Amino acid sequence: MHRGGVGIDPGAVEAYEKHASDLVVYATALVGPSDAEDVVAEAMLGVFTKARWEKVREPRGYLFRCVLNQARMTERRRVTGRRKEAAVVTPLATDPPSVTDFGLLAPLSVQERAVIYLTYWVDLTPAAAADLLGLSEGTVKRYLARARAKLRKGLTP
Repeated sequence: MHRGGVGIDPGAVEAYEKHASDLVVYATALVGPSDAEDVVAEAMLGVFTKARWEKVREPRGYLFRCVLNQARMTERRRVTGRRKEAAVVTPLATDPPSVTDFGLLAPLSVQERAVIYLTYWVDLTPAAAADLLGLSEGTVKRYLARARAKLRKGLTP
């Protein structure tokens, strides 16, 4: 299939269509509801325009990793933007909360939100989450431990 001169592998489209709703829910847990669909769209643009699809062995995991990477880039841009704004403008007490205000999840990094989401909402084991994200099980457990510590700190009065 060709669109605008770019060859799009039908397998990539099929995998996206199969997992699209899960990817949006996942992105929502990572970046919040206002940016979730944009993150998925940007990630899929990269998937569809790269000629690597034939090398993908696990389509679901690959798509989840692409969304995680895009969420990390979005979060970096967001943090950089906030720093630039803070240098120029003094925030008003009436400013609305940031779109990343997820309550207790706000202090977690995108990676920590990813493993919390996959282990508690999707009910994956740390090993399965590691496999899906292309990380070692130890890395996932480390993110979980850090996230739990931050969440405990947020729950204590």
